[in-house]
Amino acid sequence: MKKTFFILLTLSLVFVACGGAEEEVEKITFGFVPSAEQTDLQDNIQPLMDVLSEGLGIEVEGFVTSDYSGLIVAMGSGQADVGAFNTLGYVNALNAYPDSLEAIAKVVRYGSGSYHGTFFTNDASICNEPPVIGALENIDGSATLVKGSADTAPDVKALQVGWVFGDNGLEPDPDHDAGVACEADLSVMLGKTVAFVEEGSTSGYLFPAIQLKNAGIDYESDFDAIFAGSHDASVLAVYNGDADFGIAYDDARRAIRKEYPDVGSKVIAFSITEEIPNDVVAVRSNLPEDMKEQIYQILSDYLATDEGLAVMDEIYGWTDIVPAENSEFDIVKQAAEEFGLYDE
Repeated sequence: MKKTFFILLTLSLVFVACGGAEEEVEKITFGFVPSAEQTDLQDNIQPLMDVLSEGLGIEVEGFVTSDYSGLIVAMGSGQADVGAFNTLGYVNALNAYPDSLEAIAKVVRYGSGSYHGTFFTNDASICNEPPVIGALENIDGSATLVKGSADTAPDVKALQVGWVFGDNGLEPDPDHDAGVACEADLSVMLGKTVAFVEEGSTSGYLFPAIQLKNAGIDYESDFDAIFAGSHDASVLAVYNGDADFGIAYDDARRAIRKEYPDVGSKVIAFSITEEIPNDVVAVRSNLPEDMKEQIYQILSDYLATDEGLAVMDEIYGWTDIVPAENSEFDIVKQAAEEFGLYDE
């Protein structure tokens, strides 16, 4: 996912005057690319800022960037030293600045280092069978409905709207409707209004568009495409009836569940894309090695706490991180090249 998480750390550097001395970091500015409303996200990131400040022993100030491209430019121009990218954003950054960035961590969400784009609708009549409490998982190469119940979440990698982590593990959320799903062919979208996220979103545009293309559907002319600007906005467009279909990371319905507690039953998941590698935390390649290790360890330790899990779930749906390397994102680069993103 996806909802695409995305963090930026801008380091203020002071160089010691003696020759060959290691740079001294005085302050870290930690920025996020929004997957939710910017005003809410600005408040939600403060607990993480406090933990990083304490762990690094320097001031860490958080802010929210306006879009994916701002993070890429900041990293490539040297204005930022560490960043958390959505998958395609990082691949685009590597394409633009191949020798400048290094992945240090890949996000784990609910036990998986990969995720999907999810196709949503507000029209149950498009389903092959009536929607049920459940979710979609890629099984034997196809999107397959895995059923749950009012008391049990579907046994899938993504955590769906309607369930929370409680004292006994995964539990039904009494304040929000459970997520419903069905199976339907992508051709039901023909001639309708479809809300993508934005052209820089892996799960909200790139992979779904390729999947539509492979299914013989022209994503530019076979329906009325709009760009909602964020994952939650895409889901909200479907919820409000402004779009017949929407595409976002799984399960982006969670991003608006507090304001719209019935989103799980009103917005129906009906298909998913192929597996997409999760978001990445990347650093400037020549950042001091000990700082790279420190940032990774602080994030990892924080996610191992109840507070950290709750905060990062609220922000981006993170449940853990694992070490990462640039080579893991080759599959996304291949998809981007197939899509013609790097054509002159």
